[in-house]
Amino acid sequence: MPEIVTAAMLVIGDEILSGRTKDKNIGHLADIMTAVGIDLKEVRIVPDEEDEIVAAVNAVRARYTYVFTTGGIGPTHDDITADSISKAFGVPCEYDAKAYAMMEDNYRKRGVEFTEARKRMARMPRGASHIDNPVSMAPGFRIGNVHVMAGVPSIFQAMLDNVMPTLRTGTKMLSATVQCPHGEGLIGGPLGDIQKRHPETIIGSYPKFGEGKFWTELVVRARTQEALDAARVEVENMVAGFSKAG
Repeated sequence: MPEIVTAAMLVIGDEILSGRTKDKNIGHLADIMTAVGIDLKEVRIVPDEEDEIVAAVNAVRARYTYVFTTGGIGPTHDDITADSISKAFGVPCEYDAKAYAMMEDNYRKRGVEFTEARKRMARMPRGASHIDNPVSMAPGFRIGNVHVMAGVPSIFQAMLDNVMPTLRTGTKMLSATVQCPHGEGLIGGPLGDIQKRHPETIIGSYPKFGEGKFWTELVVRARTQEALDAARVEVENMVAGFSKAG
């Protein structure tokens, strides 16, 4: 049987919800997860509020194989992700000796003061392990199945590169696209019947508009070539049948 590995993402930050910052991390994570056969099943955007973060983390970590968070691990007062993750796991949030020493040395070499605000970035839940940050040094962390990373896209992507080799991956999803010259209103019923006959597949319908008319792109996804081909043939036959009738 194909192995299914799942994931969820929590995007943390008032700046995302207010529109001041436009998220660039969801699409990147989705692309990477799809490429390695991990199903990204859910994305939540939560505010910089401890109770909301704790509730979201506990909900998704119990449901999915992996959880990825972005944002809220910087030096300012509203960077409360480390505290919130600690509370979700019921452990203290404290200075990590390795992270503290590494960051202290980095700031010293740069001739920059290691302020109390910067020291906050060395805090993580007791028992967490580091996620290396080759861009700005301050590490993310991993506790249980939760991976906590920065919100800055370049740093998030670099951290994710370090996380990927540690993950268990699943069977990659195969896909086939069928172009349909008809709108969803016409094909919706028959397409739903095909989906019911092929429950091991996912059939997506994506309406398009161009040159003054609607048409539809149909995408069939499955984890085995046999299942993919069987559903794809039915979809192609459905489209051909409507074309002949029209």
